[in-house]
Amino acid sequence: MSRTAARSRARAAARLAAVQAMYQHEMEGIKIPQLLTEFHHHRLGATIEDVEYADADIAFFDDLVSGTEARLAEVDRLIAARLSSGWSFDRLDKPMKAILRVGTYELLARNDVPVGAAISEYVDVADAFYERREKGFVNGILDAVAKDVRGASVAPVQQPAGD
Repeated sequence: MSRTAARSRARAAARLAAVQAMYQHEMEGIKIPQLLTEFHHHRLGATIEDVEYADADIAFFDDLVSGTEARLAEVDRLIAARLSSGWSFDRLDKPMKAILRVGTYELLARNDVPVGAAISEYVDVADAFYERREKGFVNGILDAVAKDVRGASVAPVQQPAGD
């Protein structure tokens, strides 16, 4: 496996773990430092129920979890601003909140990650929890958030030159 592929796989594992950590944080109210310690000792570096965490990028995981929590009010406002009228943030179920929160934080704070790659990764995470409709929802919300937070840095899709 190439270094780039290994890094991509390690970051994908970190994203899935970060979403699960934020879900657990909301469900159980575990403080972030304790949660990070639990994941470091019991999940990252292991395979649990066919989910591979062995290659997770731990520093990236830590940033996603700690950063999401630190900027939670800002993250939630960005998500809520992109929901359809008549939908409130509170209507989202907890797994969806966790996916959108971590994805939004990454788009907001990790300019080293291309927009398309980040969105695609969280659509893949959504695939572990939901059906097609919800994956489209994650894609649409994160795409709209990316336009809000990255503005002009969102690369336009290149159309093939016509004759």
